[in-house]
Amino acid sequence: MRATRIVQKILANYEGDTPGVKANLCRMLMQGKLGGTGKMIILPVDQGFEHGPARTFAPNPAAYDPHYHYQLAIDAGLSAYAAPLGMIEAGADTYAGQIPTILKVNSANSLMSDTAGKNQAVTSSVDDALRLGCSAIGFTIYPGSDCALDMFEEISEMRKEAAAKGVATVIWSYPRGEAITKDGETAIDVAAYSAQIAALLGAHIIKIKLSTDHLMLPEAKKVYEDQKIDIATQAARVKNCMDSSFNGRRIVVFSGGAKKGADSVYDDARAIRDGGGNGSIIGRNSFQRSREEALAMLSKLVDIYKGKA
Repeated sequence: MRATRIVQKILANYEGDTPGVKANLCRMLMQGKLGGTGKMIILPVDQGFEHGPARTFAPNPAAYDPHYHYQLAIDAGLSAYAAPLGMIEAGADTYAGQIPTILKVNSANSLMSDTAGKNQAVTSSVDDALRLGCSAIGFTIYPGSDCALDMFEEISEMRKEAAAKGVATVIWSYPRGEAITKDGETAIDVAAYSAQIAALLGAHIIKIKLSTDHLMLPEAKKVYEDQKIDIATQAARVKNCMDSSFNGRRIVVFSGGAKKGADSVYDDARAIRDGGGNGSIIGRNSFQRSREEALAMLSKLVDIYKGKA
């Protein structure tokens, strides 16, 4: 597989990493319809664990089948497919080598009580990722949770093991928990802080949410206002998050969130593109639609990231 100059430039930013990690990053960056552009679209299907099967798959019953997601990611020409252990295992042999996979190694669930604390259980391992031919592991952290320090320590150890074995690490960095207000979960200062934390933990790919112009932290708000940091538009806020990810030296993809109208999905992608982000990690907004609708939407997103729409 030949790496384009754009991809080579991105890989050069990972100065402390092994050839194995870089090879797996290269596989994802060179895969599919956006291969070689430095942009990515990843299909994540880990929502069944957190939200339950009916809330996740009933809008499109074909999506109950793990093979459906492999095939959707392949046919749409996506960069990678991310899912927990059981879903990856359910199609790993049939689709071996056809799409880079990301093993989501920790998960939350909505059956826990409100007093349990915002946390995730480790449900698989780096060796599982190797056994299944995955390019990366995926791990969620909750900055702002009382459990956050334990999560940081867990991914630090797992990331070290993964890097030693040539597997890349994707960190889902989602502000959530006792120290975060509901508006603060998508506040720009908190989003940028969460991106920085993921970068400092050694993430090769950072996954964060798109943010609002709300500023939650009083001391950060003073700096944003004093330094006149532009957060007026979604593209400006994407740029702020990229700045916080080592000045764009780390790959950052933005989640699509709950299902919404197609035009909103396209507007988000344009803002990510214009703000210098690396792409979308879009689950429910694709697989909760019919296959035909999803393929049309994902094709349009590819065109947006190529600057054609």
